[in-house]
Parts: sequence; C-alpha cells; structure tokens
Amino acid sequence: MNSCCADKAVKIDTENVHIKENGAVVLEGKGQSVSFVRIVFKREFGEALLLGDAWERGYGELEWKSPDENEKMPWYFLAKGKDKIYGYGVKTQPDALCFWQCGDKMVTLTLDVRNGTFPTIINDEKLELCRIVTAEYDGDAFDAARAFCAEMCDNPRSADRPIFGGNDWYCCYGDNSFKKIVEHTKRIVLCSSGLKYKPYMVIDDGWEICHHQSENDYEYYNGGPWKYCNSNFGDMKKTADRISELGAIPGIWFRPLWTTEKFPEKYYLKHDGIKYTLDPSVPEVLELVKSDVRCLADWGYKLVKHDFSTFDIFGKWGFEFDEIGEISFYDKTKTTAQIIKNLYAAIREAAGEDILIMGCNTMSHLSAGVFDIQRTGDDTSGLLWERTKKMGVNTLAFRMCQHKTFYDVDADCVGITTKIPWDKNRQWLDVLARSGTPLFVSIADDAFSDEVKKDITEAFKKAAENTETSKPCDWLETKTPQKWITAFGEAEYDF
Repeated sequence: MNSCCADKAVKIDTENVHIKENGAVVLEGKGQSVSFVRIVFKREFGEALLLGDAWERGYGELEWKSPDENEKMPWYFLAKGKDKIYGYGVKTQPDALCFWQCGDKMVTLTLDVRNGTFPTIINDEKLELCRIVTAEYDGDAFDAARAFCAEMCDNPRSADRPIFGGNDWYCCYGDNSFKKIVEHTKRIVLCSSGLKYKPYMVIDDGWEICHHQSENDYEYYNGGPWKYCNSNFGDMKKTADRISELGAIPGIWFRPLWTTEKFPEKYYLKHDGIKYTLDPSVPEVLELVKSDVRCLADWGYKLVKHDFSTFDIFGKWGFEFDEIGEISFYDKTKTTAQIIKNLYAAIREAAGEDILIMGCNTMSHLSAGVFDIQRTGDDTSGLLWERTKKMGVNTLAFRMCQHKTFYDVDADCVGITTKIPWDKNRQWLDVLARSGTPLFVSIADDAFSDEVKKDITEAFKKAAENTETSKPCDWLETKTPQKWITAFGEAEYDF
C-alpha cells in the first residue's frame, strides 16, 4: 500500500483556497461568501471499475461500475485497475459536504460549503474544509477498501462487544406496546440463553405520545415531544426496567428534529420540506436535543437510535440530493456540514460514554468517530423479501469495509413474519450472523416456530462469539453477493 496526499491539482475554481502538503484544503480570508469549491486533478484510470459511497444510507444501488463523469460519488471512491486499486477520498469529519466525479482524464472534487442552499458567510480567518486522502493498493479489492476506510478515519468508534438482539419495527411497524415489547424481549432472551453477552432489545418508532399511523403521508406523524409516551406504554422507565429484569439491555428510537411541541419561531428550520422541523443551527435547539437524550438515558436506555435527521434537514433522502429545495438556517456563518456535526456532537455529549449511539439516516462521513453504530442502508422488510435482498444484502456487502474502520456497520434487521418465506429469511439471518456486524431481529408472534427459534439461537451464538469481518467474494460482479468468506468458513446463498 502506498498512501499520500492527492495528486497535483490542475485547477481550483475559488480564490484563497490552497491545498497543503498534508492534503488539507484551506479557505483563507474572513468575510467571504462561498457556496462551492471545485478542485480538478489530472488522472486517467483507463478501463477501471469504480465504487463510490453514499451520502447517508445506501438504497440498494451500490456496485462496481464503469466511470461516468456525471455521477457524484459522496466522500470517496475506489478505482480498480488492471494491477492496482486506487482510493480517492477525504478524511472523516470534514467541514464541507464532499463528492467526487471521474471523467476520462480528470478527477473532480467538489466541496459544498453552503449554508443550506445559500452561501456561507465565513467568519474564520482560515477554515480547513477537508483533508484529501489518496492511496494505491495491490491485491484484493475488499482488503483495499477496508484499508482505505481506515486511512480516512483517524478515530473510529465502535462497541466494545458484539451487538445482537431485537428490534420490534418489522413485526410491529409502529403498532407496539409495553405488552408486545415484553413478549418480544422474552423471545430474544430465550434465544440468547447461555451466551457471554446479554442481547439488546430496541423499542423502535411507536412509543412516542404523538405517534399517528396513516396511509396518507399528510396525516402520518412520528415526532416529538420525546419526554412522554403514549397510553400503550404508560411509563418508559418502567418499560426499560422490565426489559432489564428479563435479561436484556434496553434500547430506544427517537427522531430528534421533528416535533409538534410549541417553541419560538426562530427554533424552526426554514425550508421547502416538512413542517415542524427544528433548526440544529440554533443553540437552544441543541440544548433541547441534549435534554431529550438525557431523558432517555435517565429512563434507563443503554442504546439510543436516532433517525430522520438528514431527511428533516434537507427534505429529501440521500439519493434525492439533486432535488433539494430552499433551506435557510438561523446561523448563516457555518457550513451545513458544520451544523450537522454540531448536532451529532450534542447527541454524543448528552449520551455520555456508557450509552451506545446508533445513527440512522445520518451522514456517513460526519458520523464516523462520533456514533458507535451506523445504519448503512435503507430499511429491510418484514413484508417483502425483495426489499430485504435489495437494501440489506447490498449495504452489508458494499459498506462492510466501513465496519470497525468508521463505526459498527448495521445492515438492518431480519424481519421475521409469515409474509416472508423462512428459507429466504434464514439466509439473511445467517449471512448477518457470520458477518461480525450487529444482528437485530424482529420476531412476529405467529412466526416464532420451533424451527425459527432454533435458527435464531444458532445465529445469536455466532454473532456473540465472532469479531472477524466477513468478505463478499463476488461483489465485483453483482449488487447482491452470494459467495462469502467468513470466520465460520465459506458460505454461499441463493438470495
């Protein structure tokens, strides 16, 4: 492996931007209003295959493919040539939203340094926007991808034990309750009997006081306030205590930036997206978020899963970023990346060091080193096998290089219901159990057969004892790899 800072730039389209010897891209000059910085490098890869990353979660689209100069590759990309694998990226925790484009003879790095959709008024004399990293590798492409991710993240953060257990979303889909969580926990604990580590039981969306189910998007609501629960639960501390008494570790979901609670007008984000969105550039909003996280911790939850913040800020999912409407933050002096980083830091600070933080729909490069676990793909399913295959298998294979090099990679749950044939779901369960990544299952009452119980018990045993990351063998040829090398030997699946 040869690692270095980026090739010599042939063009930088913004004045007072310089690239240092260590790869740092520095904007000098207080008082400027800046939107984008573009840096062009002369580079030709020939007939290479390229693999890019995703802004937040993957949506089943990740794959090795031929260069397309119009395609935006967030954060980093890998190029597999005839003899070498090349990595082009930026260090994690940049102060800009960064993406790469690769043409026939040029590579372009674009730094989005806007404040929402407006130029940022730069208050710093010198602002390091990002730090460019390039490297080249011999040998296996997956090993190269893991090595390059480690090169981009100086301070990865992950759990100090294997993560496995339950999450009720794919068997309840928001129609949960104290009673249902207790029964789910009993099933999870039963399948974990005799293991070195306790399982987690994560209460997902549906516990909050203002949860409203509806097929109409305009009537659906799953936001705050977060210091209260609905009558299906009655007392969230009591629920956490009961989970603990049964032998599991309690976890909980929340959506930090969406609330119907009434606040001063300045607290709300001005954008074309959803109403009720709090503005994370407002200091008082960050204090509210910290207060909510501390409340969850005081109730006794040891894993906090926070969701939707990227969608709530941008009004779009990651794959829709080219369609973002107008966004105006209260604080005009910080880039969007800085504002998001401050939100993540506030959540981390409030949780402390003893609570695991899982980011879902959170920006990947800005999460690395801050959150312990990252949901790296869109939702799997307890209803449609094709969705699990598309979202789950794809993100497990193509973002597993980030496991333990950025955070713990969570490819999402096994949704165990009678809607999905067990011969399919069993394979998803097995590939996760062997992978060394977190394993969560959602078990519907009427799907918990003796066969399912036996398979989950074996899967939890594998997950609890394995710390070795598995490898997709055929990921250069397909979006849904079926051949894997694992700590338990080679495995092949019929997805």
